[in-house]
Amino acid sequence: MNLIVAVDNNWGIGCRGDLLQRIPEDMKYFKEKTLGKVVVMGRTTFESLPNKKPLKDRINIILTTNKAYKVDGAIICHSLEKLLDVLKGYSDDEIYIIGGESIYNLLLPYCSRAYVTKIKNQYEADTFFPNLDKKEEWKLVEEGDLKEYKDILFQFTIYENLHTLEMA
Repeated sequence: MNLIVAVDNNWGIGCRGDLLQRIPEDMKYFKEKTLGKVVVMGRTTFESLPNKKPLKDRINIILTTNKAYKVDGAIICHSLEKLLDVLKGYSDDEIYIIGGESIYNLLLPYCSRAYVTKIKNQYEADTFFPNLDKKEEWKLVEEGDLKEYKDILFQFTIYENLHTLEMA
């Protein structure tokens, strides 16, 4: 499995149900990586999407404990066990975890690759992603060039989970 996330200097990812910063090139990168793939998210992340509709041209899977929750065009899973069972039908490199905080924390150990856009700024945040630089099982394997959007510097990076690579 893969995950994709944009973080600020403190590994913040959101505030009050929204992204910290919208950078068009990052949105394009997200779309390129996930188009035609499986995206896994929590209910809150799903409800933050434009028009609260599944992302087009992707298989949308929502993990929620709310048994009554239904969404046209999405697969709903009510437990980690059910989610992992559903994901067995797809190859690992087709699956992208897209948030939010609790879903990232729950599924991080199952992921082998993390696509992290580092926004070189600090924002007010109430949701965070684990700092992969402080996790010995995660290794930074690729750093893209520093880019700029409206005086905001950002960089695409890739981390690999050494534990999942050992098991493969």
